[in-house]
Amino acid sequence: MKKSEVQVDVFLLSEIRKGSSDAFKLIFKRYYLRLCAYALQYINKEDAEEVVQNAMLWLWENRNNLEINLSLQQYMFGMVKNKCITFIHHQKIKERIHTVIYNKLQLEMDDPDYYIVEELTEKINNALAKLPESYRQAIEMNRFQGKTYKEIALEENVSPKTIDYRIQQALKFLRIELKDYLPLLM
Repeated sequence: MKKSEVQVDVFLLSEIRKGSSDAFKLIFKRYYLRLCAYALQYINKEDAEEVVQNAMLWLWENRNNLEINLSLQQYMFGMVKNKCITFIHHQKIKERIHTVIYNKLQLEMDDPDYYIVEELTEKINNALAKLPESYRQAIEMNRFQGKTYKEIALEENVSPKTIDYRIQQALKFLRIELKDYLPLLM
């Protein structure tokens, strides 16, 4: 880099610190394509452009606190290199996470019980939906919420014997509806 180019960069940096968007535009035009070409050594074109745009944005947003001891060119190329390395590192982490998630899901999908449980859950929900409202509510409160007959009776303002009857009738109905699935439930 020629001495006059360094002087131009020093001048542009001082103008950027003052908030000059025109000076920033000149730096952007001056370095953008070269920085993108440099970033292509590390990452693909789209990601390289994004990394360089982020570096330029960082330069603008931090213009008041900039302390550049090197030339602007060295600083920008160093920043882009570091951002590329960080990008690559993050991509590797994402790939590992995706692999772990994929493998876990693959194991679940390969497990025949996964489909049986899904199907059984759907059948139970459908059977529950066919019950009269008072029966369904009583069995759900007892079996899914863990409430006793007495607690349900107090909430419903009926006797515990009525709750007992509703649950017994609901269980009888569910046994009939789910007879093909009873071996799986055991």
